[in-house]
Amino acid sequence: MLFVYFALMLIAVTAYVSYPFWGNWRALATEDPEIAALEAAREAKYREIRDAELDLKTGKLTREDYDKVNSELRSDAVEILSDLDEARGVEKSGNG
Repeated sequence: MLFVYFALMLIAVTAYVSYPFWGNWRALATEDPEIAALEAAREAKYREIRDAELDLKTGKLTREDYDKVNSELRSDAVEILSDLDEARGVEKSGNG
């Protein structure tokens, strides 16, 4: 009887501790791969922008080179954000 009680307690504790992780698998299974790819591209582009800023501060890039690279990177980032909004179905507002 003690063994059965111990086994039931072990199952209950395991279920309680692991419960927060149960929902993540369903969310991953229903996630749109296009949106996931665009979010990854967005994060990569943000990382490139930060790297360029660091390269300017450390002297690896001149101000002229930085301005050119930064402009290209930010233009790419805006395009990725636009694609991400489109994939999510967000409508653009005409308040501009």
